[in-house]
Amino acid sequence: MKRLALFICTLLCANVLSAQTEFIVGNLKYRVNSSNPTKVAVGAADTTITTANIPETVTYEGVTYSVTGIDCMGYYANGIQGGFKDCRNLTSVTIPNSVTGIQGGAFSGCSSLTSITIPNSVTSIGDYYGGAFEGCTSLTSVIFADNSNLTEIGGYAFSGCSSLTSIDIPNSVTYIG
Repeated sequence: MKRLALFICTLLCANVLSAQTEFIVGNLKYRVNSSNPTKVAVGAADTTITTANIPETVTYEGVTYSVTGIDCMGYYANGIQGGFKDCRNLTSVTIPNSVTGIQGGAFSGCSSLTSITIPNSVTSIGDYYGGAFEGCTSLTSVIFADNSNLTEIGGYAFSGCSSLTSIDIPNSVTYIG
């Protein structure tokens, strides 16, 4: 009986320790990578922000994490959107070289975003939750860093970007959805 109680206590404690998979620093919510707990992705942003400077690393409770992605995991339980989705006042964003992926829907509905530079560290722009920049109606240019490592652009990535006048797809891209 003592072993069973100890086993249950161990499971409960492990569950509590692993439950901290998201945290907030400044106006960004980060999500810890389940397969590599030293890495995080931007999980959500305050929808009223006007500029975002995503850091290469973020420190929370004494642990420093590498910021490697921008998520869009649908709605959080409290109604906050994932990634920068529907941050209608967002005019500029700086993406660091530590980011390797931008999920679909990550910037969808950012109707005030006018241009974006994708660093050479980004290898994929996804489409799982819709186009990554879908509905960014003020977006006029997308700039890919020299020596881009981007290999795939998901479907509908720039759907509804009615002001888009400039985009040069890097030679490294092998797939466009």
